[in-house]
Amino acid sequence: MTRREFMQGMALAGVAAGMPLRGWTAEQPRFKTKLQKALIAPVADDATCERIAKAGFPGVELTKKDITLEDAQKGRAIAEKHGVKIHSFMAGWADFGNADAEARRRSIEDIKRLIRVTAAYGADAMLLVPCLRMGGTIPRPTQFKIVYDPATCQIKSVVEGDNAPFADYIATHNRASDLARAGVEELIPVAVENGVTIGLENVWNSMWVMPDFATAFVRLFKHDRVRAYLDLGNHVKYAPTEQWLRTMGPLIVRLHIKDFKIDRTKKNDGDFVPIGKGSVDWVSVRKVIDEVGYNGWVTIESGGYTDAEHSALMDRFFAGQGA
Repeated sequence: MTRREFMQGMALAGVAAGMPLRGWTAEQPRFKTKLQKALIAPVADDATCERIAKAGFPGVELTKKDITLEDAQKGRAIAEKHGVKIHSFMAGWADFGNADAEARRRSIEDIKRLIRVTAAYGADAMLLVPCLRMGGTIPRPTQFKIVYDPATCQIKSVVEGDNAPFADYIATHNRASDLARAGVEELIPVAVENGVTIGLENVWNSMWVMPDFATAFVRLFKHDRVRAYLDLGNHVKYAPTEQWLRTMGPLIVRLHIKDFKIDRTKKNDGDFVPIGKGSVDWVSVRKVIDEVGYNGWVTIESGGYTDAEHSALMDRFFAGQGA
């Protein structure tokens, strides 16, 4: 009998005898998936990595873009010294949807550079938002009923009934989507060469705003090196987090965690709030993460708490106890 089997046997015997054991309940969730927690930081220097490690985070996602390959390699060594894994790099917003060819070219070449920076850090994932925010008259989140061609992701309509008020938005979205697709396809050989997976995120740029639409865009590439980077709180105003998870499923390469409080009377249909104070049902979300089989990093992208408090919050969330 192993020690684990012995302890499980003792726990069951205690419950049978009516003696509760500290920290254990018969209803304690059992998850098949393993999650790892991370913080976001600009660079991997000694002070940052020491702070992250002391707070109980095994990983970090870095954000500073003005970085050389040599500096990234040094940052990797510093992180490893502190036992911290640089698991991802946040390339963030690109301008692949720009109608100006020179602007697109500059943006594509810069993202190629950041793929190499990601690899130099020892990370195997890079977050990319391929387009800037859409302009024009855009439907409210509750209005969206998008009809599109899944083979091209070209929009036919965005609401039920009259789409004339949104004609400019539809045309701009379709053009930007085609250009973004071409830009990301150009990145794939560089991503393969460097062992980096591109995690596409749509954030609040008013593109691919519904779970099935965003998933369809990622599927266009038919490549393991292009997947989805899903933020668990970013899009709850469009659809519940559980729906995003179930729809994207195995396409997800990384998760961010933040919270959003829906209020349809407000300009943005609500506000970002500290995790646990919004509209996301974190107990339910943890169960769905297990349901879709996601194993991997979950990175805090939120404020309102200290590092230690965020660490404890993540432990509760991972254990299925909410936030």
